[in-house]
Amino acid sequence: MDWQAAEMQPRERIIVALDFPTSDEALALVRRLSPHPGLFKIGLQLYTAAGPEIVRAVCALGGRIFLDLKLHDIPNTVGRAVQSADSLGVEMFTLRRSGGPAMLAAAVQSAAPGMLLLGVTVLTSADEATLRETGVDSSMENQVLRLAKLGVEAGIGGLVASPHEVKLLRDRLRGQIQLVVPGVRPAWAEKADQKRVMTPAEALRAGADYLVIGRPITGHRDPAEAIAQICDELS
Repeated sequence: MDWQAAEMQPRERIIVALDFPTSDEALALVRRLSPHPGLFKIGLQLYTAAGPEIVRAVCALGGRIFLDLKLHDIPNTVGRAVQSADSLGVEMFTLRRSGGPAMLAAAVQSAAPGMLLLGVTVLTSADEATLRETGVDSSMENQVLRLAKLGVEAGIGGLVASPHEVKLLRDRLRGQIQLVVPGVRPAWAEKADQKRVMTPAEALRAGADYLVIGRPITGHRDPAEAIAQICDELS
C-alpha cells in the first residue's frame, strides 16, 4: 500500500476512534458511516472487550483498521504481535517508541509491506508536568523529537504525535514519515481530557497526514453530519 498522503481527499484523512465498550455499539456506528472515513481506530477499551473478532467484523463491513494497542514489550513478543495483527488485516499499528531500538527493529522486521507501523511519543493527555512526574527532565519538544528520531532510525514509517508537535516534526523529519495526529477537536467540540489539541484545519496546515477524531463524531447526534462538517473545514 502507498502511504504517501499528499493527494488524499479530506474524508480519507479522517480516522474515527471506535472508543466504545461493546462491539455492538462500535459496529452500529460503522454501519451508519457510509461512505467510510479513511480508517477506524480500535483501541484498548474495545479490543479488550471484544478481541480480534471486532477487527474481523469491521473489516467485513468494508472498514480499514488502525489497531491502537501501543505495544511495549520484549522484541520477540512485539514481533509476533505485529505478525498477528497483519493476519487480521490491520493496516496501522502502534508501538511505544520508548520500547527501544531492538523492540522497534523486531516490529519492522515482522511487518508486512502493507502495514504502517506508528511510533507513539508522548500521549496527548500529558503535559510537561506529567513528564516531570515520570522522571523525564527534557522539555516536551525535546522528548518528542528524541523518540521520533529513534523510530525513524529503526525504520518505523509513521508517528503518532500531538498536533502541537506536528510542525516541529514535519520541519525536522521532512517527508521521511507519516504523521497521525490525535487530539484533534473541531471548534464546535469540547476538549475533554486531551490537553494539547487543535482543530482539524490547524492540524492539517501544521503538517498532519491523518487526523484521529473520536467523540466529536461518535458522540454527535448525527455522526455522518459531523464527518461532513469536518471535511468541509478541511476543504
